[in-house]
Order: sequence, then C-alpha cells, then structure tokens
Amino acid sequence: MPEHVHLLISGPTSGTPSTVLRTLKQLVSQKIRTSSATRLPRFWEPRFYDFNVWSRKKKVEKLAYMHLNPIKRGLVENPKDWPWSSYAFYQGKGEILIPIDSVE
Repeated sequence: MPEHVHLLISGPTSGTPSTVLRTLKQLVSQKIRTSSATRLPRFWEPRFYDFNVWSRKKKVEKLAYMHLNPIKRGLVENPKDWPWSSYAFYQGKGEILIPIDSVE
C-alpha cells in the first residue's frame, strides 16, 4: 500500500517483534534520508499493530488478506500486478522483488 505495509513474520530467534520492526524502520528511514537532499517528514507511524497467528489456517487467511488488499484499494485489478506482494512467489511466477520464506 502506498501508506502502509503488511508483514507476516515468525518470531525472531533473539529479541522481539518490536525489535525487528524498530530495526526495519530505522534502516528504511536512513536509506530514504541519505538518498534525499531535502528534509523529509516523518515516514513511519510511531507504533505498529500486531496480530498473533497460531495456526496454518490463520496464516493462509492473513496472506490472502494481504494479497487482496491492493485490489480492495483499487490499486490493481489482479494481485499479481502489485509488485511488492508475495503473490508471485506463492504462485510460482512473476518477478519477486524481495526474498521470501514460504509460509508452511
């Protein structure tokens, strides 16, 4: 989405999901700021909203929600057309922009 992101992550081997998200936010912010000569407004909201997923059924449900979100927002007509989605990975076709570990 242009103004938010969905991530499906497993618990980190050390630290907490908060630590993982803080690190991600810091790295993205640093990269954006070093690539821009102008002062930029705050990029991230101060917090994130998590949802614990305990079953394979719920993982599949959340992935489907994430894949359909750009369609519901009117950004694309097919989930394969949203370049930042894991949809192409799970369908085994299309360009994959980021490394993905399959949800079992």
